[in-house]
Amino acid sequence: MKKRILYAEANYQAIVREHGYFVDKTDYIPKLEAVKNPVFLRPRRFGKSLLCTMLESYYSILYRDQFEELFGHTWIGRNPTPLHNSFFVLHLDFSVIETGEMAVMEKSFDRTCNLVLKSLIIEHRTWFKDNVTIDMGESGTANLQKVLRCTKENGLPALYIIIDEYDNFANQLITGHKDHLYKKLMADEGFLKTFFKLLKEGRKTGAIHNVFITGVLPITIDELASGFNIASFITLDPEFENMLGFTQTEVDRLLDEIYEEYQFDPATRAETDALIKSNYNGYHFVNPDGEAVYNSTILIYFLNYFTRYSSYPEDLTDLNLKTDLMWVRRITGANPDNTKEFVDKLLLQGNIEFDRKFLVSKFNMSQFFEKGFYPISFFYLGMLTRENRFMMNLPNLNMRTIFVEYFNELHRIDVSTGYSDMMQRFVNDLDLKALFGGYWKTYISQLPEAVFQKVNENFYRTTFYELCSRHLSPWFTWNLERSYPRGRTDLEFVGKYSECFAGVRMVIEFKYTSNTIFEKLKTTIDDFKLQEEDLEQIAGYVKGLKQEYPEAKISQHIIYCFGNQGYRVFDL
Repeated sequence: MKKRILYAEANYQAIVREHGYFVDKTDYIPKLEAVKNPVFLRPRRFGKSLLCTMLESYYSILYRDQFEELFGHTWIGRNPTPLHNSFFVLHLDFSVIETGEMAVMEKSFDRTCNLVLKSLIIEHRTWFKDNVTIDMGESGTANLQKVLRCTKENGLPALYIIIDEYDNFANQLITGHKDHLYKKLMADEGFLKTFFKLLKEGRKTGAIHNVFITGVLPITIDELASGFNIASFITLDPEFENMLGFTQTEVDRLLDEIYEEYQFDPATRAETDALIKSNYNGYHFVNPDGEAVYNSTILIYFLNYFTRYSSYPEDLTDLNLKTDLMWVRRITGANPDNTKEFVDKLLLQGNIEFDRKFLVSKFNMSQFFEKGFYPISFFYLGMLTRENRFMMNLPNLNMRTIFVEYFNELHRIDVSTGYSDMMQRFVNDLDLKALFGGYWKTYISQLPEAVFQKVNENFYRTTFYELCSRHLSPWFTWNLERSYPRGRTDLEFVGKYSECFAGVRMVIEFKYTSNTIFEKLKTTIDDFKLQEEDLEQIAGYVKGLKQEYPEAKISQHIIYCFGNQGYRVFDL
Protein backbone atom coordinates (compact mmCIF):
# COMPACT_ATOMS: atom_id res chain seq x y z
CA MET A 1 0.00 0.00 0.00
CA LYS A 2 1.41 3.36 -1.07
CA LYS A 3 1.71 6.11 1.48
CA ARG A 4 -0.65 9.03 0.96
CA ILE A 5 -0.25 12.78 0.95
CA LEU A 6 -2.85 13.93 3.46
CA TYR A 7 -3.41 17.59 2.63
CA ALA A 8 -4.65 19.78 5.50
CA GLU A 9 -4.65 16.83 7.92
CA ALA A 10 -3.74 18.20 11.34
CA ASN A 11 -4.40 15.05 13.35
CA TYR A 12 -1.15 13.22 14.03
CA GLN A 13 -2.83 9.92 14.82
CA ALA A 14 -4.81 10.05 11.56
CA ILE A 15 -1.61 10.55 9.58
CA VAL A 16 -0.03 7.51 11.23
CA ARG A 17 -3.09 5.26 10.92
CA GLU A 18 -3.98 6.34 7.37
CA HIS A 19 -0.44 5.66 6.20
CA GLY A 20 0.36 9.27 5.41
CA TYR A 21 3.74 10.79 4.68
CA PHE A 22 5.19 12.45 7.76
CA VAL A 23 8.26 14.65 8.16
CA ASP A 24 9.64 13.63 11.54
CA LYS A 25 10.00 16.60 13.90
CA THR A 26 9.86 14.54 17.09
CA ASP A 27 13.48 15.29 17.96
CA TYR A 28 12.19 18.69 19.15
CA ILE A 29 10.18 17.09 21.96
CA PRO A 30 13.13 16.81 24.42
CA LYS A 31 14.09 20.40 23.60
CA LEU A 32 10.56 21.58 24.40
CA GLU A 33 10.61 19.69 27.69
CA ALA A 34 13.47 21.91 28.80
CA VAL A 35 11.33 25.06 28.35
CA LYS A 36 8.72 26.19 30.86
CA ASN A 37 5.46 27.48 29.36
CA PRO A 38 6.71 27.86 25.77
CA VAL A 39 4.97 30.24 23.37
CA PHE A 40 5.74 29.46 19.73
CA LEU A 41 4.35 31.63 16.93
CA ARG A 42 4.37 30.91 13.21
CA PRO A 43 2.30 32.10 10.22
CA ARG A 44 -0.80 30.30 9.07
CA ARG A 45 -0.33 27.08 7.11
CA PHE A 46 2.92 26.12 8.83
CA GLY A 47 1.65 23.03 10.67
CA LYS A 48 1.10 24.35 14.20
CA SER A 49 -2.02 22.26 14.77
CA LEU A 50 -0.25 19.06 13.68
CA LEU A 51 2.53 19.81 16.16
CA CYS A 52 -0.10 20.19 18.91
CA THR A 53 -1.79 16.86 18.16
CA MET A 54 1.62 15.18 18.03
CA LEU A 55 2.42 16.50 21.52
CA GLU A 56 -1.00 15.38 22.74
CA SER A 57 -0.39 11.85 21.43
CA TYR A 58 3.04 11.78 23.05
CA TYR A 59 2.14 13.06 26.53
CA SER A 60 -1.40 11.78 27.04
CA ILE A 61 -1.71 8.92 29.51
CA LEU A 62 -4.58 7.63 27.36
CA TYR A 63 -2.19 6.50 24.62
CA ARG A 64 0.37 4.76 26.80
CA ASP A 65 -0.42 1.35 25.25
CA GLN A 66 -0.27 2.81 21.72
CA PHE A 67 3.17 4.37 22.01
CA GLU A 68 4.86 1.90 19.68
CA GLU A 69 2.13 2.24 17.04
CA LEU A 70 2.17 6.04 17.12
CA PHE A 71 5.87 6.71 17.59
CA GLY A 72 7.80 3.53 16.87
CA HIS A 73 8.76 4.82 13.39
CA THR A 74 10.01 8.19 14.72
CA TRP A 75 13.13 9.60 16.34
CA ILE A 76 11.39 10.01 19.69
CA GLY A 77 10.14 6.42 19.49
CA ARG A 78 13.76 5.29 19.51
CA ASN A 79 14.74 7.91 22.10
CA PRO A 80 11.72 8.38 24.41
CA THR A 81 11.86 10.74 27.36
CA PRO A 82 10.69 9.60 30.82
CA LEU A 83 7.69 11.93 30.58
CA HIS A 84 5.96 10.26 27.63
CA ASN A 85 2.32 9.30 28.30
CA SER A 86 2.49 10.72 31.84
CA PHE A 87 -0.17 13.45 31.90
CA PHE A 88 -3.78 14.35 31.43
CA VAL A 89 -3.65 16.44 28.26
CA LEU A 90 -6.08 19.33 27.94
CA HIS A 91 -5.94 20.38 24.28
CA LEU A 92 -7.80 23.62 23.59
CA ASP A 93 -8.31 25.12 20.13
CA PHE A 94 -9.29 28.79 20.36
CA SER A 95 -9.90 29.08 16.60
CA VAL A 96 -13.44 27.75 17.14
CA ILE A 97 -14.44 30.57 19.50
CA GLU A 98 -17.09 32.85 18.03
CA THR A 99 -16.58 36.59 17.78
CA GLY A 100 -19.23 39.19 18.35
CA GLU A 101 -20.26 41.17 21.38
CA MET A 102 -18.51 40.36 24.64
CA ALA A 103 -21.36 38.18 25.90
CA VAL A 104 -21.20 36.09 22.71
CA MET A 105 -17.45 35.61 22.96
CA GLU A 106 -17.51 34.76 26.64
CA LYS A 107 -20.30 32.24 26.16
CA SER A 108 -18.46 30.62 23.24
CA PHE A 109 -15.18 30.60 25.18
CA ASP A 110 -16.81 28.92 28.19
CA ARG A 111 -18.60 26.36 26.02
CA THR A 112 -15.37 25.54 24.15
CA CYS A 113 -13.43 25.01 27.37
CA ASN A 114 -16.24 23.14 29.11
CA LEU A 115 -16.76 20.67 26.27
CA VAL A 116 -13.06 19.79 26.25
CA LEU A 117 -13.00 19.53 30.05
CA LYS A 118 -16.07 17.30 29.99
CA SER A 119 -14.39 14.99 27.46
CA LEU A 120 -11.28 14.98 29.64
CA ILE A 121 -13.27 13.78 32.67
CA ILE A 122 -15.10 11.11 30.67
CA GLU A 123 -11.97 9.78 28.98
CA HIS A 124 -10.10 9.67 32.31
CA ARG A 125 -13.01 8.47 34.45
CA THR A 126 -10.86 5.62 35.77
CA TRP A 127 -8.83 8.26 37.60
CA PHE A 128 -11.44 10.94 38.30
CA LYS A 129 -14.24 8.54 39.28
CA ASP A 130 -17.10 10.76 40.54
CA ASN A 131 -14.88 13.32 42.23
CA VAL A 132 -15.51 16.15 39.75
CA THR A 133 -18.39 17.18 37.50
CA ILE A 134 -18.27 19.71 34.70
CA ASP A 135 -21.19 22.14 34.96
CA MET A 136 -21.89 23.56 31.49
CA GLY A 137 -23.60 26.52 33.13
CA GLU A 138 -20.39 27.63 34.84
CA SER A 139 -17.42 29.40 33.30
CA GLY A 140 -14.60 27.48 31.69
CA THR A 141 -12.25 28.95 34.28
CA ALA A 142 -14.38 27.73 37.18
CA ASN A 143 -14.59 24.21 35.79
CA LEU A 144 -10.86 24.07 35.10
CA GLN A 145 -10.24 25.18 38.66
CA LYS A 146 -12.33 22.21 39.89
CA VAL A 147 -10.32 19.81 37.75
CA LEU A 148 -7.01 21.18 39.00
CA ARG A 149 -8.15 20.98 42.61
CA CYS A 150 -9.27 17.38 42.11
CA THR A 151 -5.98 16.27 40.56
CA LYS A 152 -4.01 17.91 43.35
CA GLU A 153 -6.13 16.57 46.22
CA ASN A 154 -6.25 13.01 44.86
CA GLY A 155 -2.64 12.72 43.73
CA LEU A 156 -3.65 12.33 40.06
CA PRO A 157 -1.35 13.02 37.11
CA ALA A 158 -0.80 16.69 36.36
CA LEU A 159 -2.29 18.41 33.32
CA TYR A 160 -0.28 19.19 30.22
CA ILE A 161 -2.17 22.06 28.61
CA ILE A 162 -1.96 22.81 24.90
CA ILE A 163 -3.58 25.96 23.53
CA ASP A 164 -3.63 26.06 19.74
CA GLU A 165 -4.42 29.31 17.88
CA TYR A 166 -4.52 31.17 21.19
CA ASP A 167 -4.94 34.51 19.37
CA ASN A 168 -7.35 33.49 16.60
CA PHE A 169 -10.57 35.03 17.88
CA ALA A 170 -8.73 38.11 19.14
CA ASN A 171 -7.18 38.55 15.68
CA GLN A 172 -10.65 38.44 14.15
CA LEU A 173 -11.59 41.42 16.28
CA ILE A 174 -8.55 43.30 15.02
CA THR A 175 -9.16 42.52 11.34
CA GLY A 176 -12.86 43.22 11.80
CA HIS A 177 -12.18 46.79 13.00
CA LYS A 178 -13.61 45.95 16.45
CA ASP A 179 -10.88 47.55 18.50
CA HIS A 180 -13.29 48.55 21.28
CA LEU A 181 -14.21 44.89 21.80
CA TYR A 182 -10.58 43.88 21.75
CA LYS A 183 -9.82 46.31 24.55
CA LYS A 184 -12.72 44.93 26.59
CA LEU A 185 -11.49 41.39 25.92
CA MET A 186 -8.09 42.29 27.34
CA ALA A 187 -9.41 44.05 30.44
CA ASP A 188 -7.82 42.97 33.73
CA GLU A 189 -11.01 41.37 35.02
CA GLY A 190 -12.11 40.00 31.65
CA PHE A 191 -12.73 36.27 31.16
CA LEU A 192 -9.56 35.73 29.10
CA LYS A 193 -7.11 37.20 31.59
CA THR A 194 -8.89 35.42 34.43
CA PHE A 195 -8.39 32.13 32.59
CA PHE A 196 -4.67 32.75 32.07
CA LYS A 197 -4.24 33.76 35.69
CA LEU A 198 -5.58 30.34 36.64
CA LEU A 199 -3.02 28.70 34.32
CA LYS A 200 -0.30 30.59 36.13
CA GLU A 201 -1.65 29.46 39.49
CA GLY A 202 -1.87 25.85 38.28
CA ARG A 203 1.77 25.94 37.21
CA LYS A 204 2.69 27.30 40.63
CA THR A 205 0.92 24.50 42.52
CA GLY A 206 2.11 21.77 40.16
CA ALA A 207 -1.40 20.79 39.08
CA ILE A 208 -0.33 21.85 35.59
CA HIS A 209 2.96 20.35 34.42
CA ASN A 210 3.41 22.71 31.47
CA VAL A 211 1.52 24.99 29.08
CA PHE A 212 2.33 24.98 25.37
CA ILE A 213 0.86 27.86 23.34
CA THR A 214 0.81 28.43 19.59
CA GLY A 215 -0.55 31.27 17.51
CA VAL A 216 0.33 33.75 14.80
CA LEU A 217 0.78 37.18 16.40
CA PRO A 218 2.42 38.32 19.62
CA ILE A 219 -0.17 41.02 20.28
CA THR A 220 -2.52 39.07 22.52
CA ILE A 221 0.21 37.44 24.60
CA ASP A 222 1.61 40.90 25.31
CA GLU A 223 -1.78 42.10 26.48
CA LEU A 224 -2.09 38.99 28.69
CA ALA A 225 1.32 39.55 30.30
CA SER A 226 -0.08 40.75 33.60
CA GLY A 227 -2.05 37.53 33.97
CA PHE A 228 0.47 35.13 32.45
CA ASN A 229 3.92 36.61 32.94
CA ILE A 230 5.60 33.20 33.16
CA ALA A 231 5.66 32.51 29.40
CA SER A 232 8.90 31.59 27.64
CA PHE A 233 8.95 33.06 24.14
CA ILE A 234 10.75 30.65 21.80
CA THR A 235 9.50 32.10 18.50
CA LEU A 236 12.86 33.75 17.78
CA ASP A 237 14.98 31.13 19.52
CA PRO A 238 17.57 29.66 17.08
CA GLU A 239 17.12 26.21 18.60
CA PHE A 240 13.48 26.11 17.45
CA GLU A 241 13.74 27.99 14.14
CA ASN A 242 13.01 24.89 12.04
CA MET A 243 10.59 23.13 14.40
CA LEU A 244 7.88 23.91 11.83
CA GLY A 245 8.29 24.19 8.10
CA PHE A 246 10.45 21.78 6.08
CA THR A 247 14.18 22.18 5.59
CA GLN A 248 15.71 21.36 2.21
CA THR A 249 17.13 18.13 3.62
CA GLU A 250 13.68 17.09 4.84
CA VAL A 251 12.10 17.93 1.49
CA ASP A 252 14.78 15.99 -0.41
CA ARG A 253 14.15 12.95 1.76
CA LEU A 254 10.38 13.26 1.29
CA LEU A 255 10.67 13.56 -2.49
CA ASP A 256 13.09 10.63 -2.65
CA GLU A 257 10.44 8.49 -0.99
CA ILE A 258 7.61 9.81 -3.19
CA TYR A 259 9.53 9.39 -6.45
CA GLU A 260 10.47 5.83 -5.55
CA GLU A 261 7.08 4.76 -4.26
CA TYR A 262 5.05 6.37 -7.08
CA GLN A 263 7.63 5.44 -9.74
CA PHE A 264 7.91 8.94 -11.16
CA ASP A 265 10.43 9.45 -13.95
CA PRO A 266 13.74 10.43 -12.27
CA ALA A 267 14.44 12.73 -15.24
CA THR A 268 11.69 15.07 -13.95
CA ARG A 269 13.15 15.36 -10.47
CA ALA A 270 15.38 18.39 -11.09
CA GLU A 271 12.45 20.30 -12.60
CA THR A 272 10.24 19.43 -9.62
CA ASP A 273 12.95 20.45 -7.16
CA ALA A 274 13.38 23.83 -8.83
CA LEU A 275 9.63 24.43 -9.03
CA ILE A 276 8.83 23.80 -5.38
CA LYS A 277 11.91 25.66 -4.19
CA SER A 278 10.97 28.83 -6.05
CA ASN A 279 7.31 28.67 -5.00
CA TYR A 280 7.33 27.42 -1.40
CA ASN A 281 10.80 27.87 0.10
CA GLY A 282 12.56 30.93 1.42
CA TYR A 283 11.51 31.56 5.05
CA HIS A 284 14.14 32.70 7.56
CA PHE A 285 12.58 33.27 10.96
CA VAL A 286 15.75 33.73 13.03
CA ASN A 287 19.01 33.48 11.09
CA PRO A 288 18.90 35.08 7.63
CA ASP A 289 22.17 33.35 6.75
CA GLY A 290 20.93 29.91 7.78
CA GLU A 291 18.91 27.29 5.95
CA ALA A 292 15.55 28.50 4.65
CA VAL A 293 12.40 26.50 5.31
CA TYR A 294 9.44 25.64 3.11
CA ASN A 295 5.88 26.51 3.96
CA SER A 296 4.96 22.91 4.79
CA THR A 297 1.18 22.91 4.33
CA ILE A 298 1.33 24.63 0.95
CA LEU A 299 4.05 22.24 -0.20
CA ILE A 300 1.76 19.37 0.82
CA TYR A 301 -0.97 21.03 -1.30
CA PHE A 302 1.35 20.73 -4.30
CA LEU A 303 2.44 17.17 -3.52
CA ASN A 304 -1.14 16.04 -3.01
CA TYR A 305 -1.99 17.05 -6.59
CA PHE A 306 1.32 15.74 -7.91
CA THR A 307 0.85 12.25 -6.49
CA ARG A 308 -2.79 12.04 -7.56
CA TYR A 309 -2.41 13.20 -11.16
CA SER A 310 1.33 12.74 -11.92
CA SER A 311 1.53 16.35 -13.06
CA TYR A 312 1.87 19.83 -11.58
CA PRO A 313 -1.23 21.81 -10.56
CA GLU A 314 -2.05 24.78 -12.78
CA ASP A 315 -2.46 27.09 -9.82
CA LEU A 316 0.63 26.76 -7.62
CA THR A 317 -0.80 29.14 -5.01
CA ASP A 318 -3.05 27.58 -2.41
CA LEU A 319 -6.20 29.72 -2.42
CA ASN A 320 -6.31 29.55 1.38
CA LEU A 321 -3.13 31.63 1.45
CA LYS A 322 -4.73 34.53 -0.39
CA THR A 323 -7.07 35.22 2.50
CA ASP A 324 -4.07 36.71 4.31
CA LEU A 325 -4.47 39.83 2.14
CA MET A 326 -7.15 41.01 4.56
CA TRP A 327 -4.29 41.74 6.92
CA VAL A 328 -2.65 44.04 4.38
CA ARG A 329 -5.88 45.99 4.09
CA ARG A 330 -6.44 46.08 7.85
CA ILE A 331 -2.92 47.07 8.85
CA THR A 332 -2.35 49.69 6.17
CA GLY A 333 -5.96 50.53 5.37
CA ALA A 334 -6.33 53.46 7.76
CA ASN A 335 -4.28 55.45 5.26
CA PRO A 336 -4.71 54.38 1.59
CA ASP A 337 -1.49 56.19 0.65
CA ASN A 338 0.41 54.04 3.16
CA THR A 339 -1.10 50.92 1.61
CA LYS A 340 0.00 51.84 -1.90
CA GLU A 341 3.43 52.94 -0.72
CA PHE A 342 4.04 49.68 1.12
CA VAL A 343 2.82 47.41 -1.69
CA ASP A 344 4.57 49.46 -4.39
CA LYS A 345 7.86 49.37 -2.53
CA LEU A 346 7.77 45.60 -2.12
CA LEU A 347 6.84 45.07 -5.74
CA LEU A 348 9.29 47.56 -7.21
CA GLN A 349 12.27 46.84 -4.96
CA GLY A 350 11.49 43.30 -3.84
CA ASN A 351 12.51 44.13 -0.28
CA ILE A 352 12.01 46.63 2.54
CA GLU A 353 14.14 47.74 5.47
CA PHE A 354 13.23 46.96 9.05
CA ASP A 355 14.36 47.99 12.52
CA ARG A 356 15.89 44.97 14.26
CA LYS A 357 14.91 46.40 17.65
CA PHE A 358 11.27 45.94 16.63
CA LEU A 359 11.74 42.23 15.91
CA VAL A 360 10.72 41.03 19.35
CA SER A 361 8.61 38.19 20.66
CA LYS A 362 5.74 40.37 21.85
CA PHE A 363 4.35 43.81 21.11
CA ASN A 364 1.12 45.69 21.64
CA MET A 365 -1.62 46.56 19.21
CA SER A 366 -0.74 50.26 18.92
CA GLN A 367 2.68 49.32 17.49
CA PHE A 368 1.16 46.84 15.09
CA PHE A 369 -0.47 49.54 12.96
CA GLU A 370 2.44 51.99 12.86
CA LYS A 371 3.99 52.55 9.43
CA GLY A 372 7.52 51.79 10.58
CA PHE A 373 6.27 48.55 12.10
CA TYR A 374 4.70 47.17 8.90
CA PRO A 375 7.64 44.86 8.05
CA ILE A 376 7.50 43.25 11.50
CA SER A 377 3.73 42.80 11.32
CA PHE A 378 3.97 41.08 7.94
CA PHE A 379 6.93 39.01 9.07
CA TYR A 380 4.76 37.38 11.73
CA LEU A 381 1.97 36.90 9.18
CA GLY A 382 4.32 35.03 6.85
CA MET A 383 4.26 37.55 4.01
CA LEU A 384 7.81 38.76 4.56
CA THR A 385 10.94 37.03 5.73
CA ARG A 386 14.46 38.06 6.67
CA GLU A 387 16.67 38.67 3.65
CA ASN A 388 19.63 39.81 5.75
CA ARG A 389 20.28 41.71 8.97
CA PHE A 390 18.70 44.90 7.65
CA MET A 391 16.13 43.99 4.99
CA MET A 392 13.05 41.83 4.62
CA ASN A 393 11.73 40.47 1.35
CA LEU A 394 8.96 38.43 -0.21
CA PRO A 395 10.07 34.85 0.45
CA ASN A 396 8.96 33.09 -2.74
CA LEU A 397 6.90 33.24 -5.93
CA ASN A 398 3.71 32.49 -4.03
CA MET A 399 4.02 35.71 -2.09
CA ARG A 400 5.23 37.70 -5.10
CA THR A 401 2.15 36.58 -7.01
CA ILE A 402 -0.17 37.60 -4.19
CA PHE A 403 1.42 41.05 -3.90
CA VAL A 404 1.31 41.65 -7.66
CA GLU A 405 -2.38 40.78 -7.59
CA TYR A 406 -2.90 43.27 -4.79
CA PHE A 407 -0.85 45.90 -6.65
CA ASN A 408 -3.12 45.42 -9.68
CA GLU A 409 -6.18 45.75 -7.48
CA LEU A 410 -4.93 48.94 -5.81
CA HIS A 411 -4.12 50.54 -9.16
CA ARG A 412 -7.27 49.16 -10.81
CA ILE A 413 -5.40 47.33 -13.55
CA ASP A 414 -7.41 44.81 -15.55
CA VAL A 415 -5.47 41.55 -15.88
CA SER A 416 -8.37 39.33 -16.91
CA THR A 417 -9.76 40.69 -20.17
CA GLY A 418 -8.06 41.58 -23.44
CA TYR A 419 -5.22 39.07 -23.16
CA SER A 420 -6.67 35.92 -24.73
CA ASP A 421 -5.49 36.54 -28.31
CA MET A 422 -1.89 37.32 -27.37
CA MET A 423 -1.70 34.31 -25.06
CA GLN A 424 -3.19 31.98 -27.69
CA ARG A 425 -0.72 33.27 -30.29
CA PHE A 426 2.15 32.56 -27.94
CA VAL A 427 0.93 28.99 -27.36
CA ASN A 428 0.86 28.59 -31.15
CA ASP A 429 4.27 30.06 -32.02
CA LEU A 430 6.26 30.71 -28.78
CA ASP A 431 7.07 34.20 -30.09
CA LEU A 432 8.29 35.92 -26.91
CA LYS A 433 8.78 39.26 -28.67
CA ALA A 434 5.11 39.38 -29.63
CA LEU A 435 4.07 38.23 -26.15
CA PHE A 436 6.00 41.02 -24.45
CA GLY A 437 4.61 43.49 -26.98
CA GLY A 438 1.09 42.46 -25.98
CA TYR A 439 1.98 42.86 -22.30
CA TRP A 440 3.31 46.37 -22.95
CA LYS A 441 0.31 47.41 -24.98
CA THR A 442 -2.40 45.90 -22.78
CA TYR A 443 -0.93 45.93 -19.26
CA ILE A 444 1.67 48.72 -19.10
CA SER A 445 -0.66 51.15 -20.86
CA GLN A 446 -3.03 50.98 -17.88
CA LEU A 447 -0.46 52.13 -15.32
CA PRO A 448 -0.77 55.65 -13.91
CA GLU A 449 2.02 58.03 -14.83
CA ALA A 450 3.20 58.33 -11.23
CA VAL A 451 4.19 54.66 -11.13
CA PHE A 452 6.90 55.21 -13.76
CA GLN A 453 8.82 57.46 -11.41
CA LYS A 454 9.55 54.37 -9.31
CA VAL A 455 9.66 51.41 -11.71
CA ASN A 456 12.74 49.28 -12.35
CA GLU A 457 13.60 46.00 -14.03
CA ASN A 458 12.24 44.06 -11.05
CA PHE A 459 8.85 45.63 -11.68
CA TYR A 460 8.72 44.62 -15.33
CA ARG A 461 10.02 41.15 -14.63
CA THR A 462 7.59 40.46 -11.80
CA THR A 463 4.44 41.87 -13.42
CA PHE A 464 5.23 40.15 -16.74
CA TYR A 465 5.71 36.88 -14.90
CA GLU A 466 2.45 37.23 -12.94
CA LEU A 467 0.44 38.03 -16.06
CA CYS A 468 1.91 35.08 -17.96
CA SER A 469 1.41 32.69 -15.05
CA ARG A 470 -2.24 33.75 -14.88
CA HIS A 471 -2.85 32.68 -18.48
CA LEU A 472 -0.13 30.18 -19.44
CA SER A 473 0.14 27.99 -16.35
CA PRO A 474 -1.39 24.92 -18.07
CA TRP A 475 1.83 24.62 -20.10
CA PHE A 476 4.59 26.46 -18.21
CA THR A 477 6.13 27.07 -14.84
CA TRP A 478 8.55 29.91 -14.12
CA ASN A 479 11.79 30.62 -12.30
CA LEU A 480 12.66 34.08 -11.01
CA GLU A 481 16.25 34.78 -10.02
CA ARG A 482 17.35 31.15 -10.23
CA SER A 483 21.00 30.68 -9.28
CA TYR A 484 23.66 29.30 -11.64
CA PRO A 485 27.48 29.26 -11.27
CA ARG A 486 27.73 32.61 -13.05
CA GLY A 487 24.82 34.45 -11.47
CA ARG A 488 21.01 34.42 -11.34
CA THR A 489 18.64 34.56 -14.27
CA ASP A 490 15.93 37.21 -14.22
CA LEU A 491 13.12 35.04 -15.55
CA GLU A 492 12.78 31.60 -17.12
CA PHE A 493 9.81 30.02 -18.88
CA VAL A 494 9.95 26.25 -18.21
CA GLY A 495 7.77 23.92 -20.27
CA LYS A 496 6.05 21.39 -18.01
CA TYR A 497 7.47 17.91 -18.47
CA SER A 498 3.98 16.44 -18.93
CA GLU A 499 2.80 18.96 -21.55
CA CYS A 500 3.51 19.80 -25.18
CA PHE A 501 6.38 22.21 -24.44
CA ALA A 502 8.38 19.74 -22.35
CA GLY A 503 12.07 20.61 -22.51
CA VAL A 504 11.51 24.23 -23.60
CA ARG A 505 13.49 26.79 -21.61
CA MET A 506 13.24 30.49 -22.37
CA VAL A 507 15.87 32.50 -20.50
CA ILE A 508 15.08 36.22 -20.21
CA GLU A 509 17.34 39.01 -18.98
CA PHE A 510 15.66 42.35 -18.18
CA LYS A 511 17.47 45.68 -18.38
CA TYR A 512 15.94 48.97 -17.32
CA THR A 513 16.79 52.53 -18.28
CA SER A 514 14.88 55.46 -16.83
CA ASN A 515 13.35 58.13 -19.06
CA THR A 516 15.96 60.63 -17.92
CA ILE A 517 18.96 58.42 -18.67
CA PHE A 518 17.49 57.26 -21.98
CA GLU A 519 17.23 60.85 -23.16
CA LYS A 520 20.96 61.30 -22.48
CA LEU A 521 21.81 58.33 -24.71
CA LYS A 522 20.85 60.40 -27.78
CA THR A 523 19.33 57.43 -29.60
CA THR A 524 15.96 56.01 -30.49
CA ILE A 525 14.47 52.73 -29.36
CA ASP A 526 14.67 51.30 -32.89
CA ASP A 527 18.37 52.23 -33.14
CA PHE A 528 19.29 50.95 -29.70
CA LYS A 529 21.97 48.25 -29.96
CA LEU A 530 22.37 45.05 -28.01
CA GLN A 531 25.01 45.61 -25.34
CA GLU A 532 27.97 43.23 -25.42
CA GLU A 533 28.21 42.91 -21.63
CA ASP A 534 24.54 41.89 -21.50
CA LEU A 535 25.14 39.24 -24.12
CA GLU A 536 28.05 37.84 -22.10
CA GLN A 537 25.95 37.90 -18.94
CA ILE A 538 23.08 35.82 -20.32
CA ALA A 539 25.54 33.47 -22.03
CA GLY A 540 27.01 32.71 -18.60
CA TYR A 541 23.59 31.77 -17.23
CA VAL A 542 22.81 29.59 -20.24
CA LYS A 543 26.09 27.75 -19.91
CA GLY A 544 25.13 26.70 -16.38
CA LEU A 545 21.61 25.82 -17.55
CA LYS A 546 22.94 23.58 -20.35
CA GLN A 547 25.18 21.75 -17.90
CA GLU A 548 22.22 21.09 -15.61
CA TYR A 549 19.72 20.31 -18.38
CA PRO A 550 21.75 19.09 -21.40
CA GLU A 551 18.62 17.99 -23.32
CA ALA A 552 16.74 21.28 -22.89
CA LYS A 553 15.69 23.36 -25.89
CA ILE A 554 17.01 26.73 -24.74
CA SER A 555 16.26 30.14 -26.21
CA GLN A 556 17.77 33.40 -24.98
CA HIS A 557 16.14 36.84 -24.84
CA ILE A 558 17.24 40.24 -23.59
CA ILE A 559 14.50 42.81 -22.96
CA TYR A 560 15.35 46.49 -22.56
CA CYS A 561 12.69 48.69 -20.97
CA PHE A 562 13.03 52.47 -21.35
CA GLY A 563 10.92 54.02 -18.62
CA ASN A 564 7.45 54.18 -20.10
CA GLN A 565 8.77 55.21 -23.53
CA GLY A 566 8.98 51.74 -24.95
CA TYR A 567 10.99 48.54 -25.06
CA ARG A 568 13.26 46.46 -27.26
CA VAL A 569 13.39 42.65 -27.30
CA PHE A 570 16.44 40.84 -28.70
CA ASP A 571 15.99 37.16 -29.50
CA LEU A 572 19.45 35.62 -29.46
